[in-house]
Amino acid sequence: MPRRCGIATFTADTVAAVRAADASARCSVIAIDEPGARRPYGEAVVGRIVQGEAASYRAAAAAINASGVDVVNVQHEFGLYGVHRGGVFVDHLVAFLRELRRPVVTTLHTVLTHPEDRMRDSVREIVALSTETVVMVGTAADLLRDTYGITGRVHVIPHGTPAVGSFGRPRSKEELGLGGRTVLCTFGLVDRRKGLEYAIAALPRVVARHPDALYLVVGQTHPDVVRREGEWYRERLRELMSRLELSEHVRFVDRYLTQREIVDHLAATDVYVTPYLDPDQITSGTLAYAMGAGKAIVSTPYLHAREALADGRGLLVPFRSAEAIGDAVNALLADDDWRESVGRGVAAYSAGTAWPIVGALVLDLLRSVAASSALTPA
Repeated sequence: MPRRCGIATFTADTVAAVRAADASARCSVIAIDEPGARRPYGEAVVGRIVQGEAASYRAAAAAINASGVDVVNVQHEFGLYGVHRGGVFVDHLVAFLRELRRPVVTTLHTVLTHPEDRMRDSVREIVALSTETVVMVGTAADLLRDTYGITGRVHVIPHGTPAVGSFGRPRSKEELGLGGRTVLCTFGLVDRRKGLEYAIAALPRVVARHPDALYLVVGQTHPDVVRREGEWYRERLRELMSRLELSEHVRFVDRYLTQREIVDHLAATDVYVTPYLDPDQITSGTLAYAMGAGKAIVSTPYLHAREALADGRGLLVPFRSAEAIGDAVNALLADDDWRESVGRGVAAYSAGTAWPIVGALVLDLLRSVAASSALTPA
């Protein structure tokens, strides 16, 4: 079981997809754990890094150098590799890469539009020290060029999505206890950056026209949030639900879902909602999954959504506007043909993002890097 965060889940899915693309591919993982954590990982995890301890990142690089690894694939997120000390950002991935003597492909999960100087310099050095760099949307590649001054090649490999057909028939609304309901949904680890209160506050407008509407908030609270502040944010959402008398129209599925369960809930969804608050969010796995499932989507205009839902593939609404969310949902629910057309559009746009396809793309890049490095004199 991976650490319950988006990057860990993404890494586990990538490893599974690469192995599915070629069963002979050997994949090992070095996990990043918080100080004191000791998760019971499977045999794929061959080492651990203690988050925030610079020496631990360098030791991991030294262990890789002494191994028979052909190529390293790093999944970079500032929070996993960096710390702020005295107001100054220190990225431990730079120390890791300086120590590393193997070819490396680095995937950047966050590319800030207005980075502080140290973060911008860190990204520049990470790219310079990497053999190849990967982002998941074209907007991120543009930012690296225009904001970070990176002129080298950057690969765009999309965030993978489940191949729905590989699970067989998704469970129906009735099987999920949603029979007779018009279903809105947001899934993923819950934290205050998701803006879920605005989706809940939009429901009175939706329920007035669609009395059978039900909003599913699917997923447990992010473990890091629970450690810092407990379930404060979820309780705030429950209080809002009660104050607006929406107990029959909001349902919390408070657990960590398997990929199959995510597919089931998406299949039962009529309109997917991402009311996220960070305009700079460059990658959203939940948005990618909803698009891969062919769902009509209402979203705030964070960077990933602006690119993915352009040209009528979804409805973008202003940040922190319950009224706009409600009106957009109502518009989609009022016209079945249009809603289904929007869903078909996002499914077509996402046709190349199924994990089997993405796994093959990642494997091809890794093999190319390994082969090129083997031909280059040391």
